[in-house]
Amino acid sequence: MKVVLATLNAKYIHTSLALRCLKAYSGDEFDMDIAEYTIKDPAMNIVSDLFARDPDVVGFSCYIWNIEETITVIDMLRKIKPSVRIVLGGPEVSYDMDFWMERLPEVDFIVVGEGEETFHHLLTELRDTNKYHMVFGLTYRKRHPDGREEILINPPRPKLDLAQLPSPHRFAEDVPSLANRVVYFETSRGCPFSCQFCLSSIESGVRYFDIERTKADILYLIDSGAKLIKFVDRTFNIKKDYALEMFRFLIENHRGCVFQFEITGDIMPPDVLDYLAEHAPPGIFRFEIGVQSTNDLTNEAVQRRQNFVKLSRTVTKAKESGKIDQHLDLIAGLPHEDYDTFRNTFNEVFALRPEEMQLGFLKMLRGTGMRRDAEKHGYVYMERAPYEILGNNLLPFGDIVRIKRVEDVLEKYWNAHRMDHVLLYLVERAFPSPFDFFQRFGDFWEGRGWQKIGHQLEDLFARLWSFLEATTEDAAASGTSLTWRPDVVLGLMKLDYFLNHKYKPRKVWWDFTMDKPVLNGWMQRLADRPELVSGAFASLALGEKELHKHSVIERMPFDLETYLRTGEIVDAETLLIVVFNSGGREEGAPPKAFTLLQDRAATI
Repeated sequence: MKVVLATLNAKYIHTSLALRCLKAYSGDEFDMDIAEYTIKDPAMNIVSDLFARDPDVVGFSCYIWNIEETITVIDMLRKIKPSVRIVLGGPEVSYDMDFWMERLPEVDFIVVGEGEETFHHLLTELRDTNKYHMVFGLTYRKRHPDGREEILINPPRPKLDLAQLPSPHRFAEDVPSLANRVVYFETSRGCPFSCQFCLSSIESGVRYFDIERTKADILYLIDSGAKLIKFVDRTFNIKKDYALEMFRFLIENHRGCVFQFEITGDIMPPDVLDYLAEHAPPGIFRFEIGVQSTNDLTNEAVQRRQNFVKLSRTVTKAKESGKIDQHLDLIAGLPHEDYDTFRNTFNEVFALRPEEMQLGFLKMLRGTGMRRDAEKHGYVYMERAPYEILGNNLLPFGDIVRIKRVEDVLEKYWNAHRMDHVLLYLVERAFPSPFDFFQRFGDFWEGRGWQKIGHQLEDLFARLWSFLEATTEDAAASGTSLTWRPDVVLGLMKLDYFLNHKYKPRKVWWDFTMDKPVLNGWMQRLADRPELVSGAFASLALGEKELHKHSVIERMPFDLETYLRTGEIVDAETLLIVVFNSGGREEGAPPKAFTLLQDRAATI
C-alpha cells in the first residue's frame, strides 16, 4: 500500500514537522513518501506530481494558511484517481469535523489531534480489515447497504507518551536541503495558558520529550548542515531549569546555527537573561514574544495573564545585551479594544524598540473560545480561512482597514530595517507618536495607489520623502510649525540609503548637487590626508582612484557623528564618506561610513 504524506507550505523554505512525525512513526511498516509543495504552486502541478506517485492513500496536513488551496487539490485528485483514499489531519480540521466531512465529500477520513498513533492505526485497518470503529481520534464515513452515508466521530485518543515517539529528524533525504530551509523542532507539546483566541488553550498541560534525545537530534541537525532551527514549543521558558540547560547546550554547540523560540516575556527570570547576556554569541538566539495587547480589560476577557511591566523588563534587558533579536506580536481586534486603545497598545510596545513588530488581526479559529463567544462581542468575520475578523462592536471595518495600512508600512519600513536612523528620528521627534507616523504614512501610501504596484529600494526612500514633503506643505498651509528639520531627515535618509548597499549604488533618489570639480577635490584631499577623517579611514589605505571607484561623498547640514553619539543636532557642514567593498575587505561586506567636519578640512 503506497502512502503519500502531503502538505502545502506557506513558503518553500518551510518544512512540515507533522509529516515527518507521521513518517517516523509508520514509515518502517508502510511504503511512505513525503511530498511538500507551497500555496503558490499551481494546483495542476501538485495534482500531476501526486498522480505520478500512484498512491493508494494520500494524507494532507491542513492549516488555516493552506486549507482552501488544499481543497482545490483534493477536488482535482478525486476526479482523476477515484480509488485513492484521502485523509485529512492538522489543526484546521481537528475541530468541527462533521462540517468538514459534509463540505468535502471527497474526503474519506479525518485524523483528529495528535496523529502518529491514530494514523498508523488507520493504515493498518485500511490494509487489513477496513474496520474503523475502534480507531480512536478518527472521523470517517460509514456507508450502509441501502446507500445511506453516515459521518461517525470516534472518541478522542489519549495523549501520547512522547518517550515512545521516534525522532522525525533523521531522514537522509532531508540532509541536502537542511542549510537552505527552516527546521521546525519541538521539545514539548501543550501549553500552560488558556488564551481564548489560541488553539493551544484547548489542550491542558505540558509534556516534554526526553532531553537527551532532544540534544542528540539537535546535534545531528547541526552536523548535517542546519542553519536555522525554529522551536515550536508554545512557551519554551515555562520551566526555568529546562530552558537554562537547553540555552547552555545550544551556546556550547551552535556552530553558527540560529535558534528561534516562542517565549513568554513576563516569566523569564532575570538570571537567565544575565546568563545569555554573558555567554551567548550575538545573533544565534531570536525570541518571539506574544504581547497581543497591553490593555488589562482585554487580557482579562481572553483569559490571558500578562504583566506588561515584567515583560518590558525582559525585552529591555535582552535588547541591552546586544545578543538577542526580538520579534513582538500584536493582535488587533481583541475584545474591549477600540482604535484608540489599540493605538496605545501599539505605542507602548513600539517604545520597547523590538527588532521586529508584527501587527496581526484576530482570527476566529475553529475550536477556540473566541469563536464560540463571537456573538457576545458583536464579531463578524470571514466564514472561510483565515477567519479574520471584519469588525466587532468597538472596532468597525473602517478602523480595521486603517490599521491594515499601518501594518503595511510597518512591515516595509521598520521590520525590514531599511532606514533605521531616519525612522527613529521621525517617530521620536516629528509625529505625536509612532502609531501616528505609520498611520499617516500608510494613509498617504494608499491614497497614492502605491499598494497596487511594486517597489525597488530607491522607491521606498523616494516615497517616504514624498510623504514628508507633503507633510511639510500641509504644515505651511495651515500655519503649523514643524517639530522636525527636513534637512536633518534628508541627511539621515541619505545615510540609510548608502548603508543598504554592499556595493556603490549606481544612482541616488535625490538630486546630487556637489559639482564635479568640488567632488574631485575632496577625493584628492581624502587620498592625501586620510588621517584627518579617522585612523580607521586611514587604515583602508585608499588611493584617489579607489576612492572614486568604491566610495561616495555627500554634504550633510549637521554634525552626524555627534547626532549618532548623543542625539543632539549641531549645525555644522559635514562630509559623509561611505566606502564600499574596497581596501582588501571581504567581498560584499557592509559599507563603512565616516564623517569629516568641513571646517576641519579647510586646512588641507
